[in-house]
Amino acid sequence: MSHDAERQKEQNRVDKVVQEINIKEEKLFSKAGGLKESIVDLRKNFWEDVTVNLDEPDDVIETQASLKQQAELLAERERSHGSIGKELKTLRLLKESPYFGRIDFSEKPGGKKEKIYIGIASLMDLDDEEFLIYDWRAPISSLYYDFSPGAAYYETMDDTIEGEISLKRQFIIRQSKIKGMFDTGVTIGDSLLQAALGNYASTTMKSIVATIQREQNKIIRNEHSKLLIVQGVAGSGKTSAVLQRIAYLLYRFRDSLNNENLLLFSPNPLFSSYIANVLPELGETNISQTTFYDFLRDGIEKDIKIESPFEQMEFMLTEKDTAELSIRQVNMKLKSSIAYKTLIDEYLSSLTSRGIQFRNITFRGDILISKESIADYFYSLDESISIPNKMELVAKWLLQEIKIHQQKEKSKDWVLEQIELLDKEEYLQAYYGNQRVDEDDPSIEEDILRNIVVKKQFAGVKKQIKKYAFVNTLTTYQQLFMNWTTSFLPDNWDKIKELTKQYLTNKHLTWEDATPYRYFRGKLLGDKENRSIRHLFIDEAQDYSAFQFSYMKEIFPYTRMTLLGDINQAIYTYASTENPLVPEYISENHERIVLTKSYRSTKQIVEFTKKFAPGGDMIEPFERDGEPPQIIESQGDVSTNLKKLIQDLKAKDYETIAVICKTLEESNELYEMLKDKVSLKQIKEDTYSFEKGIVVVPVYLAKGIEFDAVIIPDASKEHYDQEWDRTLFYTACTRAMHSLTILTKGTPCIFIQEALN
Repeated sequence: MSHDAERQKEQNRVDKVVQEINIKEEKLFSKAGGLKESIVDLRKNFWEDVTVNLDEPDDVIETQASLKQQAELLAERERSHGSIGKELKTLRLLKESPYFGRIDFSEKPGGKKEKIYIGIASLMDLDDEEFLIYDWRAPISSLYYDFSPGAAYYETMDDTIEGEISLKRQFIIRQSKIKGMFDTGVTIGDSLLQAALGNYASTTMKSIVATIQREQNKIIRNEHSKLLIVQGVAGSGKTSAVLQRIAYLLYRFRDSLNNENLLLFSPNPLFSSYIANVLPELGETNISQTTFYDFLRDGIEKDIKIESPFEQMEFMLTEKDTAELSIRQVNMKLKSSIAYKTLIDEYLSSLTSRGIQFRNITFRGDILISKESIADYFYSLDESISIPNKMELVAKWLLQEIKIHQQKEKSKDWVLEQIELLDKEEYLQAYYGNQRVDEDDPSIEEDILRNIVVKKQFAGVKKQIKKYAFVNTLTTYQQLFMNWTTSFLPDNWDKIKELTKQYLTNKHLTWEDATPYRYFRGKLLGDKENRSIRHLFIDEAQDYSAFQFSYMKEIFPYTRMTLLGDINQAIYTYASTENPLVPEYISENHERIVLTKSYRSTKQIVEFTKKFAPGGDMIEPFERDGEPPQIIESQGDVSTNLKKLIQDLKAKDYETIAVICKTLEESNELYEMLKDKVSLKQIKEDTYSFEKGIVVVPVYLAKGIEFDAVIIPDASKEHYDQEWDRTLFYTACTRAMHSLTILTKGTPCIFIQEALN
């Protein structure tokens, strides 16, 4: 059969599938309408359909049963309505593009050839007897991703099914019409990938289910590894693969796993917004996303300022005082390490016998319970009891002591003054809500009102005690850098102590101190293990320290972790030391998957950047041709040059153009320079989304995002002058999909020289 005839035959099948989808939609619309009316009626007549009788105990029980029955009926109808809404959404997606792949598979021995069409969701025929479309996550669909025509197999829950693929076909279907159709002998045909990768960048990441590669499929379908490590070069699709992995896990374990059991740490708020569309495109609800900074912030006192990782980066890149820069580097190196965690553990051990700092408990300016009394009580408890458990016992003791003080305060004059300030509602509540009220004995009424006033005034004190505010955690941590001595003294300890004391005195935590302090606080007051999170996904994992990983393993002890990152893009000083992405630092059982092919950028951009990438030898470009990177010596006015470049790129119909700067300081300067000449936006740390157009952004906020065209405004030797700038420059260049333009003022940086040699 000719290609045109075969294509028409496939289009006829698409038309038939769409016709069945339309019929299913009509049935669901009708059912949804009836359910909606039923829900409205139930809500309107809820109390009319409930038997309410509170005269006798048996009647009360009957009333409760009636209420429960009516509420359960309403909840069931609402669940059904929600389920229909989800089905309709899936059908709309399928109607637009029913499937993207087909394989013809015969089971051995002598099995019948089955045509398997693969899409983003399963679809049965109208009789619910045969699959018209298989969900891409179904076990049989793995054949499409893992094998070329020939011998093949797939795993089910109980068995391994062996057979043979006789045909592998890929489709591009838009608005129910086949726009492209390819028969292929490789995992995913280059034609389909070319079509997907040749498009312009989007302001949100798209689903890649149609173009998943074999190595990516290993990531997605991994069910057994406690720790899955994905080392992927820039543009290798590691983030996309992990999002499909999330969708796969929610499908595979749908009876025991929901979106609340999964958590993703993303590198910045902008990235969280960028990927927010992927799971809904696959018919799944988004999982919880946060940055590690926000996660730490939630567990640290609100009056303590925490330096963000981006502020730390900006300091490192712009600080001109070499002495201060040098000691910060030493500070970062120590406090990123497991050695520092060991030091804190030793300090914590010493606190079981002495050293914890407490706060006075005050009321109306007077000390009710002194910090010395609290310390005496704490250290009178059995030393074998853990510190957090002792804190719990101290809190209970303090609440008992507060009750005694509450009784003492009740008779004081200030209480009578406060009684006069009570509003009418509080008076009535006291009068009718208390059995002791006696119209003939006003002293009882006054006693009741005094109790109300004192209880109200002491409520704040009790709340603070329950929150362990009587422990001065920051000062206790600060003692580590003042009076405490240890047999293990790190290099430059005196300088580190002075620097840390200076910050802590001002209630300021550097980024390298934020995780150690949160860890210390948890060990002092109790940091509950999070058992609800079953899978934790960490993107840009190369930027986490050994201390941070160790802390996460303690907080999530029963959680499976997926780490994805690229050591070539490790931009935070010392973060990669002892990082799990580095093979020699892993000791526990894990699975490592390495992605070496870069799909984002054109072959010319990849060939250019791999020459100065730290691990460039392993990077393979995808065969997508484009223009080589432009290196231009910048002369004259910078803003005029940039305006001209941007206009040229816009003329090529590039929809997202990024001017990627080394620092926020440089980004601010360029934005001020360009804002009256070009319509553009600036991306900062608190930017949560970006739109098509021109943006100015520091490189550390562009991580994980891609643009049609990238301009690096200053790649001179003076600007990128340190060896640690290598990964920054590599990260900036690899954000470009189609066009990379690099300006230099004078001599180009060493990385450009390496690329050109």
